[in-house]
Amino acid sequence: MDTSTVADGSSFLSLFAALSYGIASMAMVFINKAIIMQYAHSMTLLTLQQLATTLLIHFGRQMGYTRAKGVDITTARRLLPISLFYNANVAFALASLKGVNIPMYIAIKRLTPLAVLIAGFFSGKGKPTTQVTFSVVLTAVGVIVAAIGDFSFDLPGYTMALTSVFFQTMYLVLVEKSGAEEGLSSIEIMFYNSFLSLPFLLFLIIATGEFPNSLALLLAKSNSFSFLFILLLSLVMGIALNYTMFLCTIVNSALTTTIVGVLKGVGSTVSLFAP
Repeated sequence: MDTSTVADGSSFLSLFAALSYGIASMAMVFINKAIIMQYAHSMTLLTLQQLATTLLIHFGRQMGYTRAKGVDITTARRLLPISLFYNANVAFALASLKGVNIPMYIAIKRLTPLAVLIAGFFSGKGKPTTQVTFSVVLTAVGVIVAAIGDFSFDLPGYTMALTSVFFQTMYLVLVEKSGAEEGLSSIEIMFYNSFLSLPFLLFLIIATGEFPNSLALLLAKSNSFSFLFILLLSLVMGIALNYTMFLCTIVNSALTTTIVGVLKGVGSTVSLFAP
């Protein structure tokens, strides 16, 4: 096979993965806003998304639609840290929103590319290009400037948000490593992440008091077609978001995924103020 054809195919896949993640991430912002306005139990929604992901991949494998392997205890043990970091990121992110306003939360999350850059350097990936390093550092400086001007500074909230950045960095780096070193596909990593997340999320919705109120509200709204449509859309897009995120991380890198996330934030902001 012509090496130029292989290179073109690889470049196309890399671009497709990045664009898909950016589009899915932007769409999820508005879909989440729509569903949260009718159903405020966010942790229960996340649990339903992970359950839907697990069942979809499981039955897809049973019917031959995907070549993902069945549950392997050894693989599950190796991927458990990804699931723990993933859910810890979600938990700390939600906790931080109690003390940090949304614009500052978005700004703090833009420190993730810098954290991934540093983690990659110490893990032996080498130094990225000067342009990439300069862009990431410039974004971090912008976050610091914004934090200095935040008159509603809340130390616990900032601590929670920064802890969320740390956990997000860790699971993205581990996803990249799992794809590169263990040869796992994005679907396989997504399946294990969802499957291993369920016990943690079930504990969380009980510990936070969402359950059984969230279930009662879900049953009460089950006769509303508009609510069911938005709920189904959020479940489908939640699966698409996780798939494209893992795909982008494996095909490109953890750093690329975080930079696309930053660009998504810019795109979402612009779309809100567009005429």
